[in-house]
Amino acid sequence: MGIFPRLGLTVIVGALAAGSDIAQAQDGVTIYGVVDAGIRYGQGLDSANNGSAASSTTLNSGINTTSRLGFRGSEDIGGGLKAIFNLESGINVDTGAMANSTKQFDRASWVGLQGEWGALTLGRQTTLLADVVSAVDPLGSRYAGFNPNIGTAALSAHRLSGEYGPAGATTGAYRLDNALKYVGRYGDFSLRAMHALGEQSASESKLSSSGVGAGFQSGGYNAAAAYTEFKNVNGLTLKGYVGGVGAMFGKAKLSITYGSHEAQITATASTRNKTLGIGGTTPLTGNLDLVAAYYRVERNRSGSPEDGFDRLIAFLEYKISRRTLAYIELDHTRWKNGYQGAGFKANGSGASAGIKHVF
Repeated sequence: MGIFPRLGLTVIVGALAAGSDIAQAQDGVTIYGVVDAGIRYGQGLDSANNGSAASSTTLNSGINTTSRLGFRGSEDIGGGLKAIFNLESGINVDTGAMANSTKQFDRASWVGLQGEWGALTLGRQTTLLADVVSAVDPLGSRYAGFNPNIGTAALSAHRLSGEYGPAGATTGAYRLDNALKYVGRYGDFSLRAMHALGEQSASESKLSSSGVGAGFQSGGYNAAAAYTEFKNVNGLTLKGYVGGVGAMFGKAKLSITYGSHEAQITATASTRNKTLGIGGTTPLTGNLDLVAAYYRVERNRSGSPEDGFDRLIAFLEYKISRRTLAYIELDHTRWKNGYQGAGFKANGSGASAGIKHVF
């Protein structure tokens, strides 16, 4: 990132921090964030958790929860309406660098209106598939860079080698630029709709995206589902859906999810991924929780044998205080039919230990 983007963020942070007391009293502006870092050892995994023939030891950011800095707020503008906004940047705590060198606010950059009818927001924001995963993922969206529900089902790392929808990246489509999103709540139910403009000359559809979703929450039960269609710059489609349910059993929560998407890679070739997830959270003591999940990913590509992987991820989390916790993470991955790459081990295991602070 160049000096001007860094200077811009510094000025914004300084200005909001200097006026935070007044802003919070009048307009409800909040500065928030997560700072998460830990030591990780991987066997059969490289520093980015891809398949490897060797081992690695690294200090990583965002193992438990992605590190970030954000600003959000609202203003009552009368008539039952509020103006709302959110700006959020990913941060690599291990290096101090921004997570995305090309986008100042890579995680969120939107403004909108909210009323009894719901909320309408405009800007860069998460897709409806990502919203479903946030609601029902067995890990509660932990370990975003290694979580198959986030990477595969919600397309954060889709491995399709092309930009689908206005994601601003060829590696994933978890968030989209130029997007309009509606969220309405009706008692225990919610409805969502989203459209992202491709902004391609002489074409209204290329690189665009549209989707719908619904949710339910009552007592200790919740459910969510969404469908979204993305197009690339050539008009080829990526169609995906994700659904899941969650239920409380005493103080423990169990969640089950299923996602599937199919992408046109060329006019005659396609790739389909299916993702199953099951797991949840159970308290072991007043301050100690166990969070564990099993995921299965199956991939079918034109002209290639089916491959994929099975993955187990578990966290032990100890609450040091209301905002700070220490964690230990263990995982094991078994790849099928060479999904990890030629010459790499068929199994990979990892262990992490870190600390997370929320402000």
